[in-house]
Amino acid sequence: MKYIIMKPHKSNYPDPITLSKGEKVRTGRIYEGPEGWENWIYCTTVNGESEGWVPAQIINDHVITEDYCAKELNIDAGEQVEVVKELNGWLWVKNVRTGEEGWIPREAAKLIQGDET
Repeated sequence: MKYIIMKPHKSNYPDPITLSKGEKVRTGRIYEGPEGWENWIYCTTVNGESEGWVPAQIINDHVITEDYCAKELNIDAGEQVEVVKELNGWLWVKNVRTGEEGWIPREAAKLIQGDET
């Protein structure tokens, strides 16, 4: 499905956490905020070298159940993206123009009419 970006998004996390299936993590606080983004847990790699928000659905007893990257996509209003995955109020998208991929907040994008497939 293609979406158009209605509101620009800039990442606050230049060094996102990247995890592999089977990797162990230390879990911390659960995200609470006005946006209503549920099921995000702040995690740190066991070696302490990387940290960031991870969806609760891919954590089982401190073990990651699928490959995951927390990279957020910097994107401007008017750009078009293809949605690869939707999770906990965020979309993993591919920028149609550049091919770059990353997470954006769901509320930043709007489905292009006629592209509901």
